[in-house]
Amino acid sequence: MTLILLAISLTLTACVIAWNLAIYALPVMTAITAAQFAWGAGAGVLLSGLSAAGAALLSVAMVILVLGFARNPVLRFIALALFAVPAVIAGYALVYGITKNAIDSSLALNLLGGIGGLVIGVSAIINLNALGESVFSR
Repeated sequence: MTLILLAISLTLTACVIAWNLAIYALPVMTAITAAQFAWGAGAGVLLSGLSAAGAALLSVAMVILVLGFARNPVLRFIALALFAVPAVIAGYALVYGITKNAIDSSLALNLLGGIGGLVIGVSAIINLNALGESVFSR
């Protein structure tokens, strides 16, 4: 029983941390991909790092521009969902990784991971929408 309560409390703590960091899942993924591509193309460490930073900033800027200038709610939702999908995957992996040793049932483990992923994905949509609106409200 103690392990279950510990797993639940650690999962909630990790979800709170991931709630605040969920909007950075897509920029981190694009930065890693750009750095790997640049490194594979023969660029050095410095140029790979610069391409990673540029790709991360470009991904955030593109979504904020879409949120700022698009008035079509479907287009805005697609831009937000583009950011939310990596956050959902990261949230699922986070919750699954924390609770895999505490819960034996694979069904309960997948359900808990799915719920954690959905919560983190929704938080990414909410946080990014607030960020996009605050940038263009000035």
